[in-house]
Amino acid sequence: MTNSSPGAPVVHGFPHLDTVRSAVTALYRRLSADGVRAYATSLAPVDAAFGDEDDLHLGAQRVARSLVQHLRLPDARMIVGFRAMEHAASVELTAGPEYFIELNDRFRTHRRDIGAALAHEVTHVLLHRLGLEFPGTRANEILTDTTTAYLGTGWLLLDAFREDATSRQKLGYLTPEEFGYVLAKRAFAFDDDPSPWFTSPQAYTAYTEGRRRALEDLRRPPLTAAGWAGRRRYAKDRRYARDHPGTAPDPSVAYAFETGAGGLRVSFPCPTCHQRIRLPVRGRVSARCGLCPTRLECDT
Repeated sequence: MTNSSPGAPVVHGFPHLDTVRSAVTALYRRLSADGVRAYATSLAPVDAAFGDEDDLHLGAQRVARSLVQHLRLPDARMIVGFRAMEHAASVELTAGPEYFIELNDRFRTHRRDIGAALAHEVTHVLLHRLGLEFPGTRANEILTDTTTAYLGTGWLLLDAFREDATSRQKLGYLTPEEFGYVLAKRAFAFDDDPSPWFTSPQAYTAYTEGRRRALEDLRRPPLTAAGWAGRRRYAKDRRYARDHPGTAPDPSVAYAFETGAGGLRVSFPCPTCHQRIRLPVRGRVSARCGLCPTRLECDT
């Protein structure tokens, strides 16, 4: 798990958004919609609370147990230790049932963020047991961050983000705004908004930016909630696709037209799970995603 040390610049924006969306799709495919919904309630702040008066090792074990229970790993035991290291934390992935997590020594005096560091590492264990991984270290870490946020413990990672004139800290590979995006997607899906729990003002700002981007997913054509400009662009592209069958899709828009035996069809990503949906072009239609399954009102 990477971290930004005090003074190091923090990357902002949405540079990993394609991988994040692929991670959400992969999570639904591996767990199923019912499996994902089993995590519809976020980890409560009290379950990750860690006071200065708490015993360091006993407190870390208590928080780790809470995360194990939340992520539905009842037969996994986390052994937590501390040592000097470059990254924020690491976990040794084995067959289990015991897993050894090491946290950076700085968490001895920054205890409020121990829950955030442990959330990422325990999610590594979950994904290891599920056999779900992406190729390459960076993509796999983005999958882990996305899963942590989408399954209800990643709000801790965003809340660990702090940035002021003298110091900066960020845990995880996602940018703060990308964490906000995933948490907002989760909030839309399960009506589970974590923003009242944020103690970091910067975390709340990043969540707001991420939520704005997540709302755009709900307002893209051919969804009926699309704005006037989007609907106008869609109608123009639809006419062009009818007049020029076989034209390559425009990468600047999320939808794509294709012509087959049944006539013109449009494909577009589900705004919840990002699985691509294909519908015949025939005006207003109510559809349901086969993966999540979100009901979609469309004007194709």
